[in-house]
Amino acid sequence: MKIRLFLLFWVWASALIFSQENNYFTVVAEQGDGIFSLLRKQGLDPVKHYGEFLELNSDKIKEGSALKLGEHYKIPYADDSFRKTGVIVEAEKEVEQPIFDKELAEMSLKSEKLKDAVYYLITEKGTEEDENFVKDISEQLAAGLMVHGAKVYLMEENSSLDKIADSVSTDNPMGDYIRVINKRYLQHMGKYQRVLIIRGEYVSGGRNMDVAIYHYNKSTQGQRFAQSIQNVFQENSVSNKTFEEASLIFEDQNSLYLAKNILPAISLLTMEPATKESDHKIPIKTNKKEFANLISNGILNDYVDLDFDN
Repeated sequence: MKIRLFLLFWVWASALIFSQENNYFTVVAEQGDGIFSLLRKQGLDPVKHYGEFLELNSDKIKEGSALKLGEHYKIPYADDSFRKTGVIVEAEKEVEQPIFDKELAEMSLKSEKLKDAVYYLITEKGTEEDENFVKDISEQLAAGLMVHGAKVYLMEENSSLDKIADSVSTDNPMGDYIRVINKRYLQHMGKYQRVLIIRGEYVSGGRNMDVAIYHYNKSTQGQRFAQSIQNVFQENSVSNKTFEEASLIFEDQNSLYLAKNILPAISLLTMEPATKESDHKIPIKTNKKEFANLISNGILNDYVDLDFDN
């Protein structure tokens, strides 16, 4: 009996020690670092995690709050770290890594409006010229959502999107997206979750572009999501003409295949050089930061105005 009790105590103590040893990681203080800047650089809210930092590093802090240059400091692992709330997912291998690194020092939580929201951003580029433009917009959009408390998955573009199969499989590039998104949807069950495809063709900045928002015709949530984004673009269009409500329906195989097989509602945003021929596409100036802010505002409006029903 005593041996059994001893073994139980040993297992409990070992588990406790293990958890204590693994609830932090270490970083080195650089020139100019204070507690606030050190925590921000690791994606943490310094106000929220200040006390925990002091407890972990009480023996290495000078004069109450000063850090020592070159010293190793323990940083608490936290689920609300921007390193965890914004991740790039390599769909084929299902590998995750933080979207941002050095940029974290400039990011701070503005609100928790989107704390129960999860977004999956899929980027598609038509040419190599589009790559930086679409990438920059998607990352700025991700940051704009994260600072309001959202969880953002930025799906790394699959190199063979032109292959479509009849069923979900690991050999199908769209199947990779579906598998990864549906798995995470179930992990976040009960939260508001949306997918947005951002597709650019021959856009690189410097000239106006036409924007169109599509949805799946069997999804009222997807239509509402598309409409919320479209409303913001209409209000900020360089044209005074009136546009129809978000009535554009998925037609391409890739979008349709995704829409029919993923669990969250999905919308598609396309960008291309501006023309005078379309009545459905909205002409917008190509300032990347402002453009990302417009999408973010539309997404915020959709969430805030929603009678929460996932």
